[in-house]
Amino acid sequence: MSERADTLHLADTDFEIHKIVVGPMDNNVFVLRCRRTGDAVLIDAANEHERLLDLAKALGVRRVIETHGHWDHIQAIPEMRDAGYSVSVTTEDAGMLPSYDEILGDDEIIAVGDLRLRTIQTPGHTPGSICFRIEDKPVLFSGDTLFPGGPGATSFEGGDFPTIIGSIEDRLFAPLGPETIVLPGHGDDTTIGAESPHLTEWVERGY
Repeated sequence: MSERADTLHLADTDFEIHKIVVGPMDNNVFVLRCRRTGDAVLIDAANEHERLLDLAKALGVRRVIETHGHWDHIQAIPEMRDAGYSVSVTTEDAGMLPSYDEILGDDEIIAVGDLRLRTIQTPGHTPGSICFRIEDKPVLFSGDTLFPGGPGATSFEGGDFPTIIGSIEDRLFAPLGPETIVLPGHGDDTTIGAESPHLTEWVERGY
C-alpha cells in the first residue's frame, strides 16, 4: 500500500485509486497506481498544482492524461510539465491546453505498471473528450462525459447534446457492465447500472 492513505478512494489487490478535489469548480483529480510496481498516472491536472505535485511524487506518477481540454481541468499543466511529467490529450482538444507532450487516440492502451488503461473517445462535452477504462476491472474514469444523473453539459463551445448521448449510449452503456464504477470529473461516483436506465429521460429533457 502507498503512503497516501488519506487520499485513497478505491483499491483492490492490483490497483489503488487516489482522489483529491481541487479548484473553484471542485474538480476530481484521480491517480491510478499499480500496487505491484508502484507506477502511477494522474488523470486531469486541474488546479492547485502544489497539491498535485506532492501527490504525484508520493504515488510514483509517471505521466498526466487529460479527459478533455476545458479550463477547469488544465490549470496545473504548466507546473506539472515543468516538473518533468508528460501531458497527453486528444488531437481535438489539444488546442485548448497551454501545452502538451503526447496525443491520445481512441482504443489505445496506456500501461500503468501491470495495469492497462484503455482509451474510449466520447465526444460531445468537447470534441475530444475521452474516458479511460481499467482493463479487466469494473472501473471507468468518465471525465465530464457521464455524471450521476446525466451527461456533461453541452452548452459550451464545441459541445453537442446528440453527440454526447450517442457517446454514452454506444461507447459506455452498450459495452460496459452494470457493475462498472464511474468516476466522474466532478462530484460522486456512480455506476453504469445506476445511470443506464435513465438515458431516455435525458434525451427527452434535452440536457
